[in-house]
Amino acid sequence: MPDKNDRLAVVSGGGTGIGRAIAVRLGSQVDAVAIIGRRVERLAAVAAELERKVGLRRVMTIVANLSEPAEVRQTANEITALGREVDILVNNAGGNLAPFPAEDLEGMRDDWLANITGNVLPAVLLTQALLPAIRQPNGRIVTIGSVAAVRGPATYGGAKAALHPWSAELAARLASRGVTVNMLAPGYITGTEFYGQRMSAEFHAGRAQQSPMNRGGTVEEVAAAVEYLAGPDAGFITGQVIHINGGALLGRV
Repeated sequence: MPDKNDRLAVVSGGGTGIGRAIAVRLGSQVDAVAIIGRRVERLAAVAAELERKVGLRRVMTIVANLSEPAEVRQTANEITALGREVDILVNNAGGNLAPFPAEDLEGMRDDWLANITGNVLPAVLLTQALLPAIRQPNGRIVTIGSVAAVRGPATYGGAKAALHPWSAELAARLASRGVTVNMLAPGYITGTEFYGQRMSAEFHAGRAQQSPMNRGGTVEEVAAAVEYLAGPDAGFITGQVIHINGGALLGRV
């Protein structure tokens, strides 16, 4: 269990894919990591990987549905027990919970609610619950969004887009306290469970071709970006949405 004086990173959706890579990457930079997810066996595997790769023994694994306020409150209480402060919070929980859009009104309603509930609420609720414990100054909040926020698909993209103004507002509110708040927006990233049964050789080729680099990104590349934003050299970067997509979407100012 983490000690009160440990430098602590919290990663939601930390059992697989991008979240797992982030937890392992940050494990070499902090004293303790709290990993939140829904599958106990996946969380246990990441904890074992942290100990094996970086020798980190202070790992807290928490099974929770972060769209439920009572479970978020319990999770926050467990993380902050004994007066622990949170140095790094990474909101990674989410996914496209309606990959095959419905066309009838009831189905459309269910699709929108599923993606709002699964992508917006976990980040907003967990951050709010842990806010009193975020270290001031030098606390870091990083939320994993998606390129879908600026180019669809509708319900998933709309849910991810909702996190942009929320993150920006939070960044402005916390800036004077020395806490930074940023978002990362990955494009096509390999090595995840995100695409589920849709993944095939043809699907991969089509997605890879969306980037001028003709490849997908890796979970390690996303984790490296999180590591930078969570580190001491990124103290003057806040309120930003940083895209990681290999040029599939070119930024303009």
